[in-house]
Amino acid sequence: MLGLVLAVVLGLGLLAACGSGADAPAPDAPAAVGQAAPASAEVVTLDSEAFRARTEEPGVVVLDVRTPAEFAEGHLAGALNLDASAPDFDAQVAALDAGAPYAVYCRSGARSAAAVERMQAAGFTDVEHLGGGILAWQDAGLPVE
Repeated sequence: MLGLVLAVVLGLGLLAACGSGADAPAPDAPAAVGQAAPASAEVVTLDSEAFRARTEEPGVVVLDVRTPAEFAEGHLAGALNLDASAPDFDAQVAALDAGAPYAVYCRSGARSAAAVERMQAAGFTDVEHLGGGILAWQDAGLPVE
């Protein structure tokens, strides 16, 4: 029960962080409930152009960690939607191929940075995120579906 409560609180915190109007850096969130990110893991942040190039590399999985409602309003072509605020986010991540390369984004960059930390804690090693999120992507004139 405590684990569920912590997961809900963490999810709400992530939602609030990326849903606010500010493009603040990612909050210090644990990698997963009861599990800290490895000290050597560093979140790699890409600007819009570098992220665009990354998404065009063969085999890269583009991961949108916003809510399904946000995703429906517009997303990057070919993106897979896994809601970082969902209580089962870690379980959904565990079902992914940890050896594949990932390009992760959200609205402003906070949720995606936290999601990358959680993915790294789960053993993913080739994960980068979009600084400024889809807002920066759109400001750069890049397309959404």
